[in-house]
Amino acid sequence: MTDPNGPKDTPAQPAQAAEPVVSKPYIMPDDPEVGSTEALAKEAAESRDKMLRTLAEMENLRKRTAREVADARTYGIAGFARDVLDIADNLQRALDAVPADARATAEPGLKALIEGVELTERSMLNALEKNGVKKFDPIGEKFDPNFQQAMYEVPDSSVAAGTVVQVVQAGFTLGDRVLRPALVAVSKGGAKANSSANDSASSD
Repeated sequence: MTDPNGPKDTPAQPAQAAEPVVSKPYIMPDDPEVGSTEALAKEAAESRDKMLRTLAEMENLRKRTAREVADARTYGIAGFARDVLDIADNLQRALDAVPADARATAEPGLKALIEGVELTERSMLNALEKNGVKKFDPIGEKFDPNFQQAMYEVPDSSVAAGTVVQVVQAGFTLGDRVLRPALVAVSKGGAKANSSANDSASSD
């Protein structure tokens, strides 16, 4: 017979598990501790560096955009200007077709027509110049392949070799670029003088 007041069999209570011990993360000697003054200063320096880089990129973008807008304003009329030059060339050809003596003895009606063509050509060139298109005539200058296109050579001992002695067609610039190179004739320079010197030497 069991004693109701006697000790009761109770299930054994499991032992409470010990809390895991979390070790503190190792911090490199040169890395400041998170939340410290050094860490905040480093973060501020990095943020400042990023901000300065962003400002520099924005300034470069602003300058590049301004340059592209300026180029578009200056050179955007290149195609139209070339078409207008064709008209100016035709006006010049019309004037060149009238001999000088014919102009002097021309009737009043013909003189008025010639003067009208000359006035139209000048007005067109002035309008082009107002928009940055300038005419250049390199006669007597040293040949420059960046601005001129040589059509043929002319023996001429009176000037140095490579001198422009004739302009077949005037050139035009747009801003600092060549819109159309000048078509020129270039001297061979000194060829006649050399041959004369050789002839005199042989006669001696």
